Amino acid sequence: MKIDSKYKVREMAGEHVIVMPGRYGADMTRVVALNDTSLFLWEALAGRDFTAADAAELLLGHYQVDSETARRDAEAWCAKLAECGVLEP
Repeated sequence: MKIDSKYKVREMAGEHVIVMPGRYGADMTRVVALNDTSLFLWEALAGRDFTAADAAELLLGHYQVDSETARRDAEAWCAKLAECGVLEP
């Protein structure tokens, strides 16, 4: 999978968000907020193909979590990206 390059993270009011492009520019009714972990994964994986296992490895190397927690969290993060429609088709 790969994050679609048309989506960019912006900082708004102290929050990191992905603003979904609308028909005539940004659609401010469709904003996805990123917590610190999501932002870390986004920045590490943007611009390249990756798997949930790649995301889990990043979590293991950056946070003090066990492999099962990293795997579960990475899979949930990838599923949420797909649900939000920010992955390339």
